[in-house]
Amino acid sequence: MGQAQPRRGTSAGTGRRTAWLLVALALVSINLRPAITTIAGTMGQLQAGFGVDGHLLPLLGALPVLAFGVSAPCGPWLARRLGTGKAVALALLVLAAALIARVTLPGLLLPGTFLAGAAIMTASVLVPQIVKAHRGTGWWTGLCTMGFGLGAALGAGLVQPLQHALGGSLAWALAVWAVPAFLAAALIHRSGQTAGRAGGTDGAGGTASAAGLRDGTTTAARAAGNGGTVPLRKQRTAWAVTAFFGLQAMLYFAITSWLAVFLVSKGQSPADAAGLLAWFSVAGLPASLLAPVLAGRTAVLRFMAPGLGLLVAAALLGVLTAPAAMQFVLVGLLGIVQSAGFGLGMALVVIRSAGPGSAGSLSAMSQGLGFAIASLGPLATGFLHEWSGGWDVPFWALATEAMLLAGAGFLAVRGPAVSIAEAESERVTEPAAVGR
Repeated sequence: MGQAQPRRGTSAGTGRRTAWLLVALALVSINLRPAITTIAGTMGQLQAGFGVDGHLLPLLGALPVLAFGVSAPCGPWLARRLGTGKAVALALLVLAAALIARVTLPGLLLPGTFLAGAAIMTASVLVPQIVKAHRGTGWWTGLCTMGFGLGAALGAGLVQPLQHALGGSLAWALAVWAVPAFLAAALIHRSGQTAGRAGGTDGAGGTASAAGLRDGTTTAARAAGNGGTVPLRKQRTAWAVTAFFGLQAMLYFAITSWLAVFLVSKGQSPADAAGLLAWFSVAGLPASLLAPVLAGRTAVLRFMAPGLGLLVAAALLGVLTAPAAMQFVLVGLLGIVQSAGFGLGMALVVIRSAGPGSAGSLSAMSQGLGFAIASLGPLATGFLHEWSGGWDVPFWALATEAMLLAGAGFLAVRGPAVSIAEAESERVTEPAAVGR
């Protein structure tokens, strides 16, 4: 009886810390896209506002994606030395500094944008590791993936109103996004700095167990306990998850780069085409939240991972062949299944990893290589359009890629969970926790 009250107090304290961590993760996620979409939304003003050579504008658009591929290993490296929460906080402070420096110091727009992209990826790859360490459910991952989409929409939609509110200053409208980055750094440092220790003794992780994949996780855990962990690059599940993430990202960048141009060629006005592109993003927000939640159910996951690829292919061909009157519906459907693919890609990192360390390394691999692959999407689509003189070939090529996405999803949910050396050290402390 005498111990009942302390237990309630401990439970209440844990609940408050969890709530603060969720708030911090949501704010972190929202900060990981405005640095990109604010520049994309003001590309036409950069020449006059900052004296950027017009020939460098395409490079400016490619720099963040290039930085994503280069900097992905930085997140796990920093997490091992500083702790996960401190590593994310440091990345956000660097992001805030880059956002200010690139628009206030002459000549730093391009290097500042690259640095912002590197900071974004450093923080981004650690989000699944924090979720895994705290045994977060699919709602945690869904909240984060929806934060990515919300941040992208806010960055694109608010930059012009902010410019007007700040006396017409484009520089301040871009730099003001450093404020939420500072706030997110403070919150995650306070709430998430123990993330690396929170779930280290439970290699199975709540989400993986909920997905009904205990057999694969337990196998990986036993291998780790026997010193038999194989390198990440030799684990087929890691490559399947990476392929899934990279293919869905390639589709996303190709669609967002060329959808408006395609719609204009089909008779839509530029304003209507831009509106449909925005609708593509907005329609997908609920799907990015719900997809990781649904992935937590075994039966759903095994059909969902390959099924999403098939649905994306069908939606792409629907957009290609539909009359103008049906484009609102079909572009919305394309946005839903495409955003669900991103949500599932993030969830697979958590579900198919054996522990927090494994999740961090798998996140770095899948996002680093994935975004490197994704950078080819807009280029290949544009080349096929120029080569064929129309849109049938590019859309059929994208639909074929979506079929490959289905295959990657099929492989990603089968086979042993991903386990690395860090997971071994986590399990040695309490091997009985594995597979609970």
